[in-house]
Amino acid sequence: MFIREHLEQLEKQYLSPYATLSMNSKGRLKEEEQCDIRPVFQRDRDRILHSKSFRRLKDKTQVFLTPEGDHYRTRLTHTLEVSQNARTIAKALRLNEDLVEAIALGHDLGHTPFGHAGERALDRICPYGFKHSEQSVRTVDLLEKDGQGLNLTYEVRDGIRNHQTEGMPETLEGKIVRFSDKIAYIHHDMDDAIRGNILKESDVPKEIGDVIGYTTGERLDHFIHDLVTTSYGKDDIMMSEPVAKAMKDLRSFMFERVYMNPEAKSEEAKAEMLMETLYTYYMKHVDVLPKDFLRLMEQGEPKERIVCDYIGAMTDRFAIAKYEEIYIPKSWHG
Repeated sequence: MFIREHLEQLEKQYLSPYATLSMNSKGRLKEEEQCDIRPVFQRDRDRILHSKSFRRLKDKTQVFLTPEGDHYRTRLTHTLEVSQNARTIAKALRLNEDLVEAIALGHDLGHTPFGHAGERALDRICPYGFKHSEQSVRTVDLLEKDGQGLNLTYEVRDGIRNHQTEGMPETLEGKIVRFSDKIAYIHHDMDDAIRGNILKESDVPKEIGDVIGYTTGERLDHFIHDLVTTSYGKDDIMMSEPVAKAMKDLRSFMFERVYMNPEAKSEEAKAEMLMETLYTYYMKHVDVLPKDFLRLMEQGEPKERIVCDYIGAMTDRFAIAKYEEIYIPKSWHG
């Protein structure tokens, strides 16, 4: 069977000259036999989709901690929206959709419970610091599959590591995900803020609305179309200057009105305290950690990192349950 080779040749014939071809991947951390039907990036996508860290995203906070309502985003729905935006852009530009999807699905695997509040707490208390993009790479390299890791390709790992503003991926597919992440969270965080009566559509400044639209749907559509038309036929992924400025201004507006909003963020101090308390507890009782984490310590991984690995991987619900189990007295039944 030569199905994989046939698919690789189809990529070579159809994709843009600027696309990252599966056959040209820089490879994996550990060499392994190729799949007979799936090119390497499709295989990476499948590995991420079937991982435990991906399933845990459904119970991790995006922006609003434990919101009352069924339609607020979680870290999982955010990830799926990033993936959809990125695939739309990649398809229009004839770039590698499998690579884009693998990076998008894996970009937040290392995110903490309680969103950026949890990340701030671990970054503050751990002597090695904590950054979710680096933790996402650590998750796929080391923590998944009981310490074996997923053994992903260089290009997927590079895209995951560099999806935040301060990073810059080596591939155009990674750059698409970097933009798509921002587009997705600006879009859906505003939608959630409107649902939560923190914002109204009419609150968006006119100078922003005149450029990119006055509804969340209009803005999402405008961002994606602008990225495609501005990047088409170029060896780069970029927005036009007016839209890039409007996006930056809208992000600043969101920080002022939503991300720093006392009402929306009223529980974050409690979440940070909970994370720091769990860290302190497990540093003193490291022996109660699961066996696969203890095994990594035996292999030379620092205790502080391993405790962060364990707490950072928790869902919101599991972290709260562990806190209650350790610190909240239970009624006595004689």
